[in-house]
Amino acid sequence: MALNNPAFNNPAFQDPRAVQTYPGGSQAARLGNGQTQYAPPPAATNAELEGKFAAPSAGAQQTDRMTYEDTVYKTIALFAVLLVTAAVGWVATLGGISAAPGTPTSVLPMLVGALGGFVLAMVIIFTSRKKVRPGLIVAYAALEGLFVGGISAFFEVQWQGIVLQATLATLSVVGVTLALFASGKIRASKRATKIFMIAMLGYLVFSLVNVGLMLFNVPIAGGAFGLRSMEIAGIPLGLILGVLVVIMAAYSLVLDFDQIQQGVRNGAPRTFAWMGAFGIMVTVVWLYVEILRMIAIIRGSN
Repeated sequence: MALNNPAFNNPAFQDPRAVQTYPGGSQAARLGNGQTQYAPPPAATNAELEGKFAAPSAGAQQTDRMTYEDTVYKTIALFAVLLVTAAVGWVATLGGISAAPGTPTSVLPMLVGALGGFVLAMVIIFTSRKKVRPGLIVAYAALEGLFVGGISAFFEVQWQGIVLQATLATLSVVGVTLALFASGKIRASKRATKIFMIAMLGYLVFSLVNVGLMLFNVPIAGGAFGLRSMEIAGIPLGLILGVLVVIMAAYSLVLDFDQIQQGVRNGAPRTFAWMGAFGIMVTVVWLYVEILRMIAIIRGSN
């Protein structure tokens, strides 16, 4: 499926036959096709056979293949890095606001994290087809932490408690989505993915137009959130969009889980677990920021 998180636009996540191009891939591709991976020598004793069957199953380190467990460990590691640098961004932003509110100093961590993270994300996505670079992915997590910490502190100063609310809501959405996917009650489909991509492109165009109107102080984009501050039947447009975007982000998580599942089934190299973790981080950060903004619109309109 080509329409998904760009972090997964690699044959390892798309084509089951791609595994045969990797070292040892031809053997991995034959597993499950009725061929025996291991045939004990005729002289093997019962004790030797029992020892082999009693040994723990091979993991990612032994097989050099992508596994669910390894992807989970790498995802946790990336979010640990993000939390550390988020604390730095939080403290630096609060210090900048206290010293000189409204100056570039107060938004510097957020800008550095956002711009640096965007550039690194593009590099990671467009170079991953040739080589996955874990160092760049870890650096991306660090920059995203600065951005998340900075924007969180910025919103917290205006609406106390909003960060905790957004965090709990984000964890709830991720947890429910993962549970539904694991239970098989929700799956990605080509039709739903096409609708998702159309909605994403429309939202991207709207966001760019809104930012442009706000930068040039166009009267129609009044309010702290530009066009999102407009009301339709008494309901802020930003709130309506926020609900739709949260649904899109949840479906994006389903696509991420689906692509990781395909990567494991295809016998992708172990290094692609980093791309799986990277894809999940991109989606979760997007979800958190959208929920943060949606709660701010709700609380700002009261």
